Amino acid sequence: MASQASSTKRQKREEYRKAHKEDGLTELPKKRFYRQRAHANPFSDHQLDPADPDSMDWAAHYPAYLAPDSEQSTTENNDSRSALRPLTRAVTVADIGCGFGGLLVALAPKLPNELLIGKPYFKTWRLRRLISRNSTGMEIRTQVTEFVQDRIRALRKQNAEDGLYQNIACLRANSMKFLPNFFKKAQLKKIFLCFPDPHFKARKHKARIVSLTLNSEYAFVMQPGGIVYTITDVEDLHTWMVRHFDEHLSFEKVTKEEEAEDECVKTMMVETEEGKKVARNKGEKFVACFRRLEDPPWPSNAIWPR
Repeated sequence: MASQASSTKRQKREEYRKAHKEDGLTELPKKRFYRQRAHANPFSDHQLDPADPDSMDWAAHYPAYLAPDSEQSTTENNDSRSALRPLTRAVTVADIGCGFGGLLVALAPKLPNELLIGKPYFKTWRLRRLISRNSTGMEIRTQVTEFVQDRIRALRKQNAEDGLYQNIACLRANSMKFLPNFFKKAQLKKIFLCFPDPHFKARKHKARIVSLTLNSEYAFVMQPGGIVYTITDVEDLHTWMVRHFDEHLSFEKVTKEEEAEDECVKTMMVETEEGKKVARNKGEKFVACFRRLEDPPWPSNAIWPR
């Protein structure tokens, strides 16, 4: 009987998601129809990523920003790389760990001239704690990615006359391993790391989304002057992130005065689903932002290794 009930629920979820796509529903999707396993291994390749940024087709995610001559160019070229449809602007904002897209949706009207991408990164420790209560813009987990994509699709339909939410998208990806496969050097202006998995056990610290190695990848894809935004309700993780960014020569900590004036910080504090849960539970939020510094000039007397 339990197996039959589980099969029926699974079928209902599949039918709901299928109808939401094929019928072009304008209502926002419901989380309970996008059930997902607690964990996806961040060290696995998952076969999700382009070979390099020039192989990434962003047109499917931002159709409103197709270059005027892109359709003609795709018909004239047959190879996969030259057939990619160019956009009028590049993606400049990445929410790594976008969850169910709350921050993406909130930032869309606040950053109308920027293209934002969400890559969800799920917090397995929270899911195990909340799953009994049925709680759940680059995501390893398929169902969460699908939910955010359906949410954006519905918002675009609801706001067709105003053209809102055309500048946000979500894709499934493993950001911890393949971030430079998506973005060119100095492409991004902002990176958001909101409520990442704290990985409390010492042997799991290598899976944290902030480390000296990963910070070098953030530095590679960020423009000088760009900002990395971090927020968590775990003080130990906050201390870890601050220490690792402070130790990296490509970043400097943004002052509290600058943080207080930054509209993105204000939005990040209140608009993420995880942040709302923390507020409901009267928890504390720890915020730290870091600015990408200019690379120092290469010394004229430097000796290149042979």
